[in-house]
Amino acid sequence: MHCIVPEAEEILDKEFPVLDHGFVRLVDYLGSDQRIVQSARVSYGEGTKTYRQDKGLINYLLRNDHTSPFEQVVFTFHVKMPIFVARQWTRHRTARMNEISGRYSVMKDECYIPAPENIALQSEDNKQGRKNEPVSEDVAARVRAIMEEDSERAFANYHELLDMGIAREISRIDLPLSLYTEFYWQIDLHNLFHFLALRLDSHAQYEIRQYGIVMLGIVKKVCPIAAEAFENHKLKGRSFSGREVDAIKAMLRGEECPLDKREKELFEEKLR
Repeated sequence: MHCIVPEAEEILDKEFPVLDHGFVRLVDYLGSDQRIVQSARVSYGEGTKTYRQDKGLINYLLRNDHTSPFEQVVFTFHVKMPIFVARQWTRHRTARMNEISGRYSVMKDECYIPAPENIALQSEDNKQGRKNEPVSEDVAARVRAIMEEDSERAFANYHELLDMGIAREISRIDLPLSLYTEFYWQIDLHNLFHFLALRLDSHAQYEIRQYGIVMLGIVKKVCPIAAEAFENHKLKGRSFSGREVDAIKAMLRGEECPLDKREKELFEEKLR
C-alpha cells in the first residue's frame, strides 16, 4: 500500500536554511512508520495493528538492531553545503548522490564564513576539533575578515579566468573548500539513522551537526514513531563494554570501580 504522510507532504520541496547559505530540502519519500511495521509483520502474515502495538514493534526492532524493515523507507534530499562538509558527508557510502559539476556549471560566488560565536582555538584534547569557548570579538572579526578577503580574491580570479575563455574545469581549480556545493542524496532510513547517530554526536564538527539537526526534524515528519525510537535507543542511549558492565555491577555492590584511569574517564563520560 502506498504511504502518504500529510505532515511530510506539507514540507516537500521546502528549503530549510542551514549555516549562512546552505539548506536541506526533502524532494521525495517512500514509506513511513506504517511501511516499517508492514515489512516487519509480513514474515508471519499480519498487517497493521493499533498505534500502540505499532509503536511497540518499532521500538523493539530498533532496540534490538533488526534493521531491514527500516530499509523499506527511503528519503531523497536536495542539500547545499560547503565543500569541506560535503567531504565528510560522502564518507557515508550507503547512499546514492548526484552533485553539481563545476565542469558544466559556473559556480556561485558563495562561501561559508563561520559566525563569530563558532570561531574557536584548537582543542588541546581533541586533535580534530575546536575548543568549546569562542575566541574574543576582535580575534573573530580578524578571522572572518581574512576568510572574506581570501574568498573574494579567489572568485575574482575565477571569473577573470572564465572571461579569458579558460575552461570551467580549469578555472575552478583554485576555488576554496568553503565554496558551496549542492547534490541530491537518496538514502534508506536505516542508513540515515546511522548517519545521524554519527553526525549528531557532540564530537562531530559543528557545521555538519547543523545539517543533522534539520534532517532529523524532517524524519520526524515522515516517520515520527521511528524517529522517537531512534532518539531514545540510539541517539541518547549508550552501550557499555564488558568491563564497564563489571564496573556497574561493582558500583551497585558498593565496591571500588575496577577500571583503569583512561577506561574510567570514558565510562564517566558515558554516564554524564
